[in-house]
Amino acid sequence: MSTPVANDPDVVHTPRARRRLFASTMIGNAVEYYDFTLYGTLAAVIASHFFPEGETTAALLAAYVGVALSYFIRPLGAMILGPLADLKGRRPVLVLTIMLMTVGTAGIGVLPTYAAAGVVAPVLLLTARVVQGLGASVEFTTAANFLLEHEDRRRRNYVLGSLNSTASIGSFLAAGVAFLLTQTMSAEAFASWGWRIPFLLAIPLSAVAVYIRRRLSESPEFEAVQRLTEQQKVPQTPLRTAVRYYWPDMLRSIGLSAGQRIGSFVIQAYFVTALISAGFPTSLALLASMITYVVGPVPSIYGGYLADKYGARVPLLIGYGLFIVLTVPTFIGIGSGSILIAVLAVVGFTIINNLISAPMMAAAVLSFPPEVRSSAAALNFNIATSLIGSTAGLVAVWLHDITQSDVTFGWYMTGFCLLSFLTAIFALPTGARRELPTNLLAERK
Repeated sequence: MSTPVANDPDVVHTPRARRRLFASTMIGNAVEYYDFTLYGTLAAVIASHFFPEGETTAALLAAYVGVALSYFIRPLGAMILGPLADLKGRRPVLVLTIMLMTVGTAGIGVLPTYAAAGVVAPVLLLTARVVQGLGASVEFTTAANFLLEHEDRRRRNYVLGSLNSTASIGSFLAAGVAFLLTQTMSAEAFASWGWRIPFLLAIPLSAVAVYIRRRLSESPEFEAVQRLTEQQKVPQTPLRTAVRYYWPDMLRSIGLSAGQRIGSFVIQAYFVTALISAGFPTSLALLASMITYVVGPVPSIYGGYLADKYGARVPLLIGYGLFIVLTVPTFIGIGSGSILIAVLAVVGFTIINNLISAPMMAAAVLSFPPEVRSSAAALNFNIATSLIGSTAGLVAVWLHDITQSDVTFGWYMTGFCLLSFLTAIFALPTGARRELPTNLLAERK
């Protein structure tokens, strides 16, 4: 066995320690999705400030390059910070991630525009997105890992569902702040300087998370691994070990998460754009987006409950099955011209997407032993997020420009949901090999 703790014993905490643990992980996740949703929601405003005037589609595509770039950098961040969490601990990495995300997010709020700085402005914008992406690369996986390594194994999916629900909370805060500012400021003031305010608000949110995280104890599984490592006195290579021995599990996890990764990006970064493109006012588009974030936590938690009670396949097959049937009708509904139909479509889409999140995340994290868990989870999750999820906005804008409809993108997403559905049936990551291989253990002795 890898460590005595790898058997997943029930972990008991005092109520105060448990509250601090939950608060630290959930605030960080909320900050990550606050930033991502904020950038996606204000993509049209950002495009007008940081890129040359001209073709609207080209400027919007350039703004979405900022979204994609912050995610393309994440596999690199995973390869650096994931092993660091396996070698030095989950807690210090969680402090580092929140600080990097804050610099990247708040930095956008003080950048000069293209009119003031020329080509330097988009370069600085993309640099800020890279810094934010590096911090966010292991935020969710390390937070999930840290939380699960403290938690009772009988309700781990439920806990992950609760953690994922904070993504909706962070997104709601972003959309809510943007909506409030557009309603209380003149259009000229918001376009001139008001758009900067939401980015600067990341500073107090992150300060609370850093304060709490610095006062946490390390996870018991990591401490057990550290004791064993000190006894063996053998150099640890978590990233190399993860890639060498667990690449099949990582591939299965990527296939399982593909459809949900696109769905998350659609909810947090494209629905507002799609609704505006369909002719709805910006205020109604933001309001519809806020409704999805209010609804989002309930199916996220319920999906975790179902996975704990009936097994991961139940919510996965229900969710992806519904996606296969309803994704194209969702985009037809957005283009229907009826705000009621459009809102019902995006809310239904959100419910399906969040139902899947907990068992999908459990597969991404818990399929690996604690010695390499942060490295393996960060790498597989960020490859799926970067290559499949983060490109969704670019693909959607490109397809809309060609076809003048979002239905084609609906078919694109449906194809990936079919892949994930088949993975859940035939290749579901189960964590059956959650110990280090025997030959590697022999090498260490």
